[in-house]
Amino acid sequence: MNAPHKILAALALLAPLATLAQTRGDMQCKPAGKDLIYDCVFRLARTDQPVSGAQLTVAAEMPSMPGEHRQKSIKARPGKGPGEYMARLDLDMLGEWDLKLRLSGPVRDQLVLHCQFDERGGRVIRRAK
Repeated sequence: MNAPHKILAALALLAPLATLAQTRGDMQCKPAGKDLIYDCVFRLARTDQPVSGAQLTVAAEMPSMPGEHRQKSIKARPGKGPGEYMARLDLDMLGEWDLKLRLSGPVRDQLVLHCQFDERGGRVIRRAK
């Protein structure tokens, strides 16, 4: 086996390990009492263990209108449980939003949660990496 084939074979063996190390996220938001403002709880895990002690920033953008409706990155604060983070989102309108989560600190990663926001709150409808 020549060198390029050895490298490809090694990468193929490592690919499943990289998938296991990806951060998974979930989110639930409730109306904060004012129109289009939501109190959100993000739950993050990596290899089935809660991701605690990380710094999390959250940015929001409407995928149907890129550049038109977006919220600047905000810092989330630690939540009540392991792997939980809290943030208040102030959106422009109801509908589908992409929430871009960036983690730094002991864990460095980013993920996108495609969410639906309405008068009842916000919830994940699709996860993307």
